[in-house]
Amino acid sequence: MEKIPGIRGTKDILPNTIDQWHFLFDNFNKISNQFGYSELRTPIFEKTEVFHRSIGEQTDIVNKEMYTFTDKGGESITLRPEETAALVRSVIQNSLLHENNILRLWYFGPYFRYERPQKGRLRQFHQYGAELIGSPNPEADAESIQLAVALAKSVGITDYKLLLNSLGNDASRQKYRAELVNYLEQNKNSLSFESQNRMMTNPLRVLDSKDEGDIELLKNAPVILDSLDSDSITHFNLLTSILNDVGIGYEISNQLVRGLDYYSHSVFEFRSTMLGSQDSFGGGGRYDGLFTQLGGKETPAVGFAFGLERILLILEAAQKLPLFEKNVDFFVVIQNSEYLNFANKVMQILRNKGYSVISELSRRSFKAQMRDANKSNAKFACIIGESEFNNNKIAVKNLATSEQKEIPFNEITNLNL
Repeated sequence: MEKIPGIRGTKDILPNTIDQWHFLFDNFNKISNQFGYSELRTPIFEKTEVFHRSIGEQTDIVNKEMYTFTDKGGESITLRPEETAALVRSVIQNSLLHENNILRLWYFGPYFRYERPQKGRLRQFHQYGAELIGSPNPEADAESIQLAVALAKSVGITDYKLLLNSLGNDASRQKYRAELVNYLEQNKNSLSFESQNRMMTNPLRVLDSKDEGDIELLKNAPVILDSLDSDSITHFNLLTSILNDVGIGYEISNQLVRGLDYYSHSVFEFRSTMLGSQDSFGGGGRYDGLFTQLGGKETPAVGFAFGLERILLILEAAQKLPLFEKNVDFFVVIQNSEYLNFANKVMQILRNKGYSVISELSRRSFKAQMRDANKSNAKFACIIGESEFNNNKIAVKNLATSEQKEIPFNEITNLNL
């Protein structure tokens, strides 16, 4: 019968790499706690409307990339392509802001987009993200960036570029949008086909074009920072002054807009030369209007997300991935199948004491089992042969030193190695 392969654009996380994911989770959990953030988990699918309202009807995610289906109840369901909208839905539904006027939340999990698979871009991918909800002030933006920097540093990423920009408030953004559209229309024939389409539906996304002709044309485009009103300028200047004072380097990028419709004011992105053309490994910004779009009260918020596959690629390229070995405390060698019940009682006692214990289950020869014990990276072999069984004892052999001693069965509970 023909083998069934995994779905294109998905990847199994195998036993020899799972500890790398635990390493990320453990470090991110620790740093998140240091900043006062609590973990929140949402279902991996939501009502499609959650993403239509928040991400934007004219984005590539909604138009091309979402995994959407009709369930047996006739409801349109979407596998989550990102977390911010789902998290905001959860905050509104569960009235979390009634308990605290400021919420600090983080998440870690799988997300789904139908994209062309390539290095660092999968159809099921994983993200860590953090959201700071309730503060309209630029010090919240600064905290979000400080958390992101601390997380990157905690796993060994220090060589990166932090790009920063401001989209301003609604009034500033609308003013800039009009100026940008006017410039693009004057140069429409020089734009790529994709940017010509975006110009009519989501003109700010033209700034994110990867087409070389578009990039050259955009060098002379209006700059959004020139369209900011006094409130937006004050917000951005205080953010940059905080980052300067705490020693976080950044580069102002006039063409940084991020890919989702809900952003306003500060936007930022982390890039690494270790990733090649797909050089972004995280980013975020402020999204003060998202709560009202999802039926909640007007609530300021800021957040970011890291692509975990891309972080692992950076660490691998920089040779900073920790090496993990699966070690067990005891490999139990059972010389004869008649001793199985006795051996299982021994293993249960050892496990109850907190030791990790495995045994050979194919009933191979004593010599073969000892070879397996040495290959297993076990610290000790627990040997149960005829003599041990008849005398109600076990033999414990240190596999590093070959030192061996016998222990009576009733003393196993006192074993301390």
